[in-house]
Amino acid sequence: MKALVVYAHPNPSSLCAAARDRVTAGLAAAGHEIRLLDLYAEEFVPELSSWEREHHLDDPATKPEIARHAADLRWCDTLVLVYPTWYSAQPAIMKGWIDRVWVNGVAYELPADSNRIRPLLQHIRRIVVVTTHGSSKWVNAVQGEGGKRVAFRSLRVLCSPRCRTTWLALYGADTCSQERRSAFLERVEKKFRTLR
Repeated sequence: MKALVVYAHPNPSSLCAAARDRVTAGLAAAGHEIRLLDLYAEEFVPELSSWEREHHLDDPATKPEIARHAADLRWCDTLVLVYPTWYSAQPAIMKGWIDRVWVNGVAYELPADSNRIRPLLQHIRRIVVVTTHGSSKWVNAVQGEGGKRVAFRSLRVLCSPRCRTTWLALYGADTCSQERRSAFLERVEKKFRTLR
């Protein structure tokens, strides 16, 4: 597998950072190729500029600031998103990465005289989300799990029609025991050691 791991958390000693390390350890142990994008470390700019919005259908070659990210997305067959769930969804920097990188010519194309997009990421056969939630699973269910819908409905439709999805979440992370956190991290690494 060629796994692109996109990570978003501002604190390098966070639980999400530990989860990222377990993701990459599991993938490496299984012999998979890995590329890691640490959005905060590289100071990725999440804001979609007025120019980008105006030119959102232009060729991606006109947007050199996203070229490396687009190349990584085109390279992978497995996409792994690692982030904390804040206000029911991805952090702004992760959502901004989606807004700015999953563009026409990279994730989809809009043929002339058509109002339906054509997916371009059909080589991506798996999306895995590793996330933490401060609140309980029940609260997240009531809120509708917006982050899960973005990943598994909006992004997945631009990937392979047979793209499989995996959701690895720790609910109640703000108040859970160290034992529960450790068990979550073990589960994450084990999943990536056996990911096919």
